Amino acid sequence: MSNHDQVWDACLKVIKDNIPLQAFKTWFDPIVPVRLENNILTIQVPSHFFYEWLEENYIVLLKKVIKKELGSEGTLEYSIVMENNSTKSTPYTVKLPALRSNSLKNTPLNVPIQATENQIRNPFIIPGLKKVNIESNLNHSWNFENFVEGDCNRLARASGYAVANKPGGTAFNPLLIYGGVGLGKSHLANAIGIEIKEQFPTKTVLYVQSEKFAHQFIDAIKNQTTNDFIHFYQMVDVLIIDDVQFFSGKEKTQDVFFSIFNHLHQNGKQIILTSDKAPVEMQGMEQRLLSRFKWGLSADLTTPDLETRIAILEKKMYLNGIELPKDVVEYLAYSINTNMREMEGAFNTLLAQASLNKKAITMELARLMVDKFVKNTAREVSIEYIQKVVCDYFDLPIEMLKSKTRKREVVQARQISMYFSKKMTKSSLANIGAHCGGKDHATVLHACRTVVNLSETDKQFRLYLEELEKKLSIQ
Repeated sequence: MSNHDQVWDACLKVIKDNIPLQAFKTWFDPIVPVRLENNILTIQVPSHFFYEWLEENYIVLLKKVIKKELGSEGTLEYSIVMENNSTKSTPYTVKLPALRSNSLKNTPLNVPIQATENQIRNPFIIPGLKKVNIESNLNHSWNFENFVEGDCNRLARASGYAVANKPGGTAFNPLLIYGGVGLGKSHLANAIGIEIKEQFPTKTVLYVQSEKFAHQFIDAIKNQTTNDFIHFYQMVDVLIIDDVQFFSGKEKTQDVFFSIFNHLHQNGKQIILTSDKAPVEMQGMEQRLLSRFKWGLSADLTTPDLETRIAILEKKMYLNGIELPKDVVEYLAYSINTNMREMEGAFNTLLAQASLNKKAITMELARLMVDKFVKNTAREVSIEYIQKVVCDYFDLPIEMLKSKTRKREVVQARQISMYFSKKMTKSSLANIGAHCGGKDHATVLHACRTVVNLSETDKQFRLYLEELEKKLSIQ
């Protein structure tokens, strides 16, 4: 081991005993000793911000360990990795006599850590325009009032409301909301931000898409305003980053977000993130960042059940002051069951089509709209919808269809729903059976054969099938 490695290793042993382990891993593990000449120890740090943080927060401790290992004339210099236009990063050295025995004060920083808004460039403002206040960028139509609660989102909504009532003061920091496309992540994140602004008007809330954040960072590098960019984000009280998974593979963006995250978290500021997947499933993310995502609470949004989907549509009807036929609402809820954005899009298109063409909203018009929003719907409907149509036709509650009762009319309706589910969906026999009260694949196969046999021998039964097929068809 070289002299500079030995000296720095000895320094680290003392530092590790005097600060929290997480802080040590964050701020001292990445440091690399470069050389030791004339009692001057040079260490390489990843960025200018990294150097500023060390000087701001650990100046006293660094002075003590350097003095202990190198004597009263010991000095520390930083070699900072600085990005340039090439594909490589090159280090440059900043000579700092701050640790000499005759100078105990820290070298003044170029930009103070707690900068004021007037001292830095707001990355959201077009150059040349003056604006003091930071706009929240929140969509005020996405609030708690029109966010429909269900089993699919109860935990996320409850934790979000807790954060809104006490931002930065709960164990849910960061709050990571994750789930598939169109399940309401952005809506809930905005709702939290809006609620915070209403309860705490003086707090600075900022909502930003991850792609926007990355583009601003690139611009800051080009314009040599990286410090302004970092300090701008450090000023906010509540930071909401939407679709954080887009940071994957962007190492420098992750680095700068890591620094911002640490600063906000350590100062009791609230961080809210959304993602299309849980932290354990994110690829291309640094482990140190993923570990921070897990510090607070990760709440998932799942696909809403039928009742919640109907409630969402009824809420939209109420907010728009309109009424739709019950069968149309149920058809939309049954037919579009994975993406709520698509369901709301079909709903809005249906209203627009009826209004522009002065047509009544009917099942036929609804089927046309659904066909535009759901691929392959001309040949496939959901098992739930088939069961709904069959139960309505025979005037049976759907719970009875899924029960174990052996009443003739219920058994017949159950067999017919199995038959159409096999014919009109791509579901397996086992899946169809599971939807019909936990029946096995052999029962489903037997039901399908029974329906075929009856249709060939019973004229009335065949008429049932023909009428039901017309109701189920979306041609």
